[in-house]
Amino acid sequence: MRTVLVTGTGGAGRTTVAAATALAAAREGQRTLLLTADSDGTPEALLGIGTPRSVPGRTADRLPWSVPAELAPGLWAARIVTDEWFRGELTALQDRGHGLLDLLGATPLDGEELTALPGVEAIALLRALRAAQTAPPGTGWDVLVVDMPPAPDTVALLALPEQLRRYLRRLMPAERQAARALRPMLAQLAGVPMPAQKLYETAERWERELAAVQGVIESEATTVRLVVEPGPLADRALRTARAGLALHGCRVEAVIANRLLPTGTADPWLAALSGQQQDALKELYEQWAPAVPVRELPHLGRDPRGLGEPRPTEPHPAESYPAEQQSAEQHSAEQQSAEPHPGDGARRAPAGLADLAGAVGAPGARPDRPAPDPWTVEDRLAEDGVLLWRLPLPGADRDGLSLVRRGDELIVTVAPFHRVLPLPSALRRCTVSGAGLRDGWLQVRFTPDPDLWPKRL
Repeated sequence: MRTVLVTGTGGAGRTTVAAATALAAAREGQRTLLLTADSDGTPEALLGIGTPRSVPGRTADRLPWSVPAELAPGLWAARIVTDEWFRGELTALQDRGHGLLDLLGATPLDGEELTALPGVEAIALLRALRAAQTAPPGTGWDVLVVDMPPAPDTVALLALPEQLRRYLRRLMPAERQAARALRPMLAQLAGVPMPAQKLYETAERWERELAAVQGVIESEATTVRLVVEPGPLADRALRTARAGLALHGCRVEAVIANRLLPTGTADPWLAALSGQQQDALKELYEQWAPAVPVRELPHLGRDPRGLGEPRPTEPHPAESYPAEQQSAEQHSAEQQSAEPHPGDGARRAPAGLADLAGAVGAPGARPDRPAPDPWTVEDRLAEDGVLLWRLPLPGADRDGLSLVRRGDELIVTVAPFHRVLPLPSALRRCTVSGAGLRDGWLQVRFTPDPDLWPKRL
């Protein structure tokens, strides 16, 4: 299944682009599910549907989203229901540990009194990513489009499974679990479940779940679409997001330049905004293309409502009147007024996602074979006496980059993002002799340690 994660700068129109992407995929005959974690009603207003219906009594092994609503042939939409999912998870956890709770004299919590804790939204979203992959063949979806949080939160969320797995390995290493074979015997003698046994069983289950989610994130079939409203302030945020996604090995499929204003207008106010956007758009092309396509979406002059049907291209309101009648005040008044203008009915018809689906395009097909691993070690022992570890970090700059060698790991920090990388086996017998950032690649030089490096006989 193709998975497309749609994120970007705050307020750039991520939900709109996610919905348009899902519609474009459905139009190509792909069974598509659009998932959103947004709880403020924006997706429902955008798609023209009612509030998604959740399933009472949802449990931990049920899907963590509402009943999908069919919007068009091949297109369904659902919302991640964090509260219901959290109640089901915690209730199931209490059921599994009822023996220990009885031993401690604890009173279990009722489902009705449980409220989702801060941060649970991220866990529910990751669980949804995993759950969508487990549908039986022929009954699931071909494409999953996920309306993600803003880019910094998305990068942190995608890094979470690997980080949590690392914490589990440090806190409960496998070699300390060797004595588990004795615990069932001890439990029978004591007559109660041993807490350590339950703890290790829970840790093993978490490890399996986290590994599965990490597999989805790192899959070649999972890509990211970055949405940005071009402008000087958005450029820096997009660079940081690009570096963070690259640090965690997430592949960006496309950059969507959203809400582009028309060019060539005589209105000085609109012309200044459009010119600023065009300068930022040029920077986008220079930074991303041709390796990553940049797709342009026009400003519709209003928020899209419902799916709608594609409309013929029509002039922007600022281009529809004689230049002498245009001014900043007139343009602002026209945008805010609900009064119809002569001959203006067709132009003011509600715009739907169909106007954007063609421009945003459907996600590409899943690659037939895995892409080569870019995190490779280059042997330069003969020429320079070093091994070179090349890590792709487009968008990173030297000011926000730091490296720390700690044992057999390299800790890389890029702006607010952080990752602990295990060193390849050859590099563990080396010392770090330098590093440099050039053309979007971090190149770390390793010199063999004479005391550890194999010696020729």
